Amino acid sequence: MFGLTEEQISDFGMTFGIGAFMLYMLFIIGEIAWKSKAGKTGTIILFFVLSFGMLGFIAKAVIQKLWGL
Repeated sequence: MFGLTEEQISDFGMTFGIGAFMLYMLFIIGEIAWKSKAGKTGTIILFFVLSFGMLGFIAKAVIQKLWGL
């Protein structure tokens, strides 16, 4: 498709597709904080706890780039 291999398409989807989904999830977390009137401390806690799972995906990408995998 468009001169790309299946591996290139899946790599693009895994980086940019999931990256866009992660940004959307951050927007949702912000909406939750705003609608619940969580305040400054509550908002920080919401972002830290709910986005902590994304850290693993980001760390995986960084490690792959550093080690050349």
